[in-house]
Amino acid sequence: MIEIGKKINGRYKIIGNIGSGGMANVFLAHDLILDREVAIKVLRFDFQNDQSAIRRFQREALAATELVHPNIVTVYDVGEEDGMQFLVMEYVKGMDLKRYIQTHYPVPYLQVVDIVQQVLSAVALAHQHRIIHRDLKPQNILINEDGVVKITDFGIAIALSETSITQTNSMLGSVHYLSPEQARGSMATNQSDIYAIGIILYEMLTGKVPFDGESAVTIALKHFQDEMPSIRIYDKNVPQSIENVVLKATAKEPADRYKTADEMHEDLATVLSPDRLNEPKWTPHALMDETRVITPIEEAAITAPVETEPVEEPELETKEKPKKKKRKWWLIFPILVVAAMLAIGGYFLFGGGRGDVEIPDVRGETETTARATLTDAGLQVADEVEEIADDEIDIGQVIKTDPPAGNEVKRNATVTIYISTGTQKIAFKDYTGQTFEDVKAELIDKGFSEDQIKSETKSDEEVAEGDIISQSPAEDEEVSPKDDTVTFVVSSGPASFEMDNYYGMTEAAAKADLTSKGVASSQISIVYASSDQPSGTVIAQAPASGGEVIASRTTITLTISSGQEMVNVPRIVGKNQADAEADLNEAGLSYEIEEASDYSDTPAGQVTKVSPGAGTSVTVGSTVTVTISKGPEPEESSSSTSTNSDSTTEPSTSSTESDDE
Repeated sequence: MIEIGKKINGRYKIIGNIGSGGMANVFLAHDLILDREVAIKVLRFDFQNDQSAIRRFQREALAATELVHPNIVTVYDVGEEDGMQFLVMEYVKGMDLKRYIQTHYPVPYLQVVDIVQQVLSAVALAHQHRIIHRDLKPQNILINEDGVVKITDFGIAIALSETSITQTNSMLGSVHYLSPEQARGSMATNQSDIYAIGIILYEMLTGKVPFDGESAVTIALKHFQDEMPSIRIYDKNVPQSIENVVLKATAKEPADRYKTADEMHEDLATVLSPDRLNEPKWTPHALMDETRVITPIEEAAITAPVETEPVEEPELETKEKPKKKKRKWWLIFPILVVAAMLAIGGYFLFGGGRGDVEIPDVRGETETTARATLTDAGLQVADEVEEIADDEIDIGQVIKTDPPAGNEVKRNATVTIYISTGTQKIAFKDYTGQTFEDVKAELIDKGFSEDQIKSETKSDEEVAEGDIISQSPAEDEEVSPKDDTVTFVVSSGPASFEMDNYYGMTEAAAKADLTSKGVASSQISIVYASSDQPSGTVIAQAPASGGEVIASRTTITLTISSGQEMVNVPRIVGKNQADAEADLNEAGLSYEIEEASDYSDTPAGQVTKVSPGAGTSVTVGSTVTVTISKGPEPEESSSSTSTNSDSTTEPSTSSTESDDE
């Protein structure tokens, strides 16, 4: 086993295991030179000493590097290291077609056609290079994230087919798509690939392969013996034109199939045209009498009689024989006539052949009715009945008789009745813990219809979303794929709900509602913040309203209002304006500055008053009024004072004088 981190060829660093196939293991690696992800296919250990397998692996891998096509996985490199054969190819992110069918069935007809046409386009190129895939199957067809088809294992299939044909698991994986000629042991041809594509198309339309069985041999025999089951069994709405493509691609005789992949591609291009949807059903022609191939006579058988000379004697014998036969018939004919007349007379004379009785068809009748019918016909009915399962005949009704209906037996012969026990039942498996979609696909493969498979969802802390928690019926209980309904309880993951809007609710009410929905108290975080909302009410939350909350996991934060924040007006009287403004800013208060209306002894620029007064409790952001001193009243000069005195005195004197006068 290659370890993670190993470097192959000093260039490809193994970073993971992708899977394994019939003859190789596949790893995800990083190309250290071109800085890209690649897939590395390494020949399995049990083939590394098989020189024949190694030669085929190398030859076919090198041939595959020639196939450059958008629908073929690109092969970058092929080599050997420490006796280990490896192949480096394009890494495709996506899934194989087998998984795609299981997860997307039913696939729309248009998409089915598109996928198959991409496959045919790639196969056509390979056939032009004289490379036959030989192992086309959904597991070898990848679909990337953009819906582009990528075919892998081109050319390597020949090594697998020639070295591991006896490996049961490998054979079982491929035999579902094996052409009749390959099943007979003949060489594969281009038309063998076309047959496989036809089977793949059938599986995409029905969700299952046409031929299945317990062993590879059983399935292989069905490919060249059994008629292709109708697609309409599973899809009554499928256009006849699409089914015709399947029938022609999977014809038993290669002569009836499409001659090339391009021919099938062209037919598919118009398969959904309105004028083709109800075309007549396609039928094969290669085995009809008018076209049946006659085995040629060997040359030795033709030339040998030429050496013998007597040719006339056989001619004389052939002329005499008819005469003898003619005379013999004339002699025998009267005897035959007499014998026939005696037989007819005996028939009517002795009761019209009452010694032989034709067994009536009692299929679908009850046991009582069937016994009466058989007895009236002159037959004995065995006391014990046989019970067998049947998907078509209802329980308690006759399936068949032994000897079968229509056979002639002696009067009073004993006939055994077979009674239906209902549809074939199977032991139901334990599906708990598995993905519901995968289980549903498996049950449909076993014969259940979608309507019979019910599901209901339930939250669960342990079971992953989409997986089955419980089932009904229980494990090993007998169920009928035709009649019984099965029910699964499917996990929706941990319980979750949509976050409500708690804005304005009290802290206690919000917490009570959350705990009632399964949220633990330890998951609820409370923070406080001042606001103009009532104290104790929710003013913010996370997750927001409408967000998803997983009851057992999500942490919820509620922000609770602590009311409006209060602050005391600082003492700023006597401080200069700049210091006062700094103190008010620090306290979170707004302010308005006004100048005192009168002069005072307080120096100009100092605060003489603040309103509200210092120490008053106010809300943060409130506005206070600050009064700034104008300073002392300015003093007058001496000259102006003396002038003023003189002028004042003079009028006074004048007045006196005037009064005196």
